[in-house]
Amino acid sequence: MGLQIYNSLTRKKELFQPLVPGRVGIYVCGMTVYDYCHLGHARVLVVFDMVVRALRAWGYKVDYVRNITDIDDKIISRAAELDEPFRGLTERFIDAMHADERILNVSPPDQEPRATGHIAQIIELIQTLEQRGLAYQGENGDVYFRVRKFEGYGALSGRSLDDLQAGARVEKDESKDDPLDFVLWKRAKPGEPMWGSPWGEGRPGWHIECSAMSTKCLGEHFDIHGGGMDLRFPHHENEIAQTEGATGSRFVNTWMHNGFVQIDEEKMSKSLGNFFTIRDLVGQDDNPARAGEVVRFLMLLSHYRSPLNFSTEVMEQARAGLDRMYGALFKVRTETSAEEPDARVNNTFDEEFDRALEDDFNTPSAISVLFDLVRAINRSFETGTASEAQSLSGQLERLGGKLGLLYQDPAAMLGIGGVSDSAAESDADVEIENLIEKRRQARRDKDFQLSDEVRAQLEEMGIILEDRPDGSTLWRRR
Repeated sequence: MGLQIYNSLTRKKELFQPLVPGRVGIYVCGMTVYDYCHLGHARVLVVFDMVVRALRAWGYKVDYVRNITDIDDKIISRAAELDEPFRGLTERFIDAMHADERILNVSPPDQEPRATGHIAQIIELIQTLEQRGLAYQGENGDVYFRVRKFEGYGALSGRSLDDLQAGARVEKDESKDDPLDFVLWKRAKPGEPMWGSPWGEGRPGWHIECSAMSTKCLGEHFDIHGGGMDLRFPHHENEIAQTEGATGSRFVNTWMHNGFVQIDEEKMSKSLGNFFTIRDLVGQDDNPARAGEVVRFLMLLSHYRSPLNFSTEVMEQARAGLDRMYGALFKVRTETSAEEPDARVNNTFDEEFDRALEDDFNTPSAISVLFDLVRAINRSFETGTASEAQSLSGQLERLGGKLGLLYQDPAAMLGIGGVSDSAAESDADVEIENLIEKRRQARRDKDFQLSDEVRAQLEEMGIILEDRPDGSTLWRRR
């Protein structure tokens, strides 16, 4: 069948054919760094990390570019609010963003250009548009793009110029020749960051920076451009107009947009009090690495184009699903011998997994294959052999790895400990293991009432026990 990707521009799935066989150039609109990353940002980070991992697993050489917007109105406003230099503010939140990436197991992009590092390219692009009659300077000193001069404006978003004209009348700007025109270069106000330009000191508009960075990094025509659904209009619509207006050729072959994140069926918003940052979620867990993988898993449980509804219940369901997978891996590691030879790989699981991802990166279907593998592992302990269980376990880890999952130690992820000669890691662990030893002694003494009382005490502490045939007891936190 080959890889099929839904193209937001044509509104249909298309067979993916890169411009250069075996190579893929992909540009994703990244963060505007004036605050901590929220769940919507997490979805963009995870979705396109998954896309890049899948492409590389299929043998493509991928050049993944994800930009940073480090100058715009929100950044200037936040820096003024905090009485902090804008560069200090952006550096602080860039570091925080990178920390969030790591906790979500998101690999760094191959290139991470910043808007402030591409001022020369931005100015050159605006000059080209000016020479082609597509840009002009208004009376207020700002430079604008002539929307009506670009044939086909609105194709990506499906909006007509008449519809846009009706909306533009509400916010008419007398300095523009036409209410539909959008800003390319902003004349600096006193106290704002500024750069010299042919139109006076100022700074770039938001849309033009991505046109300059993407073409600088990947060329005037490349394979995939991605981002959140909220960027489809006006940001990506304007990118197409600017870039194709300047180059006279096609800009991007395939446009990909991930769906919104909702909180309990409502749009995530600070004003509604349902706004969650990545660190809000992982910081509440006693194992942040575990919580990060649960968030990643949750992001992949829905198809990337579908809305994702977040709630405490959904988060717990994701945690339980991930526990099932790690539980199977833990069972294989603790109940089979490392010396036992692996059985032959069952290619059916690989084929079904790849077929799911080739269908517009259908991660819910791919994850269902992982659960099929979990069931196969559990069956192998009943009817198969240890070598079969090991082989299936290896497949589960390898296929999970294609989604950036199942990369941590199963025991740590499950919160499993056991009575052993090794020192406990914390005072809480010491107390737990002392109680387990007390219960074991009670069972040896056939004092089953005391044994049951200790188990009940541990359950109240949120500890789940697993008594093994060899007499040892494993435990994990609920």
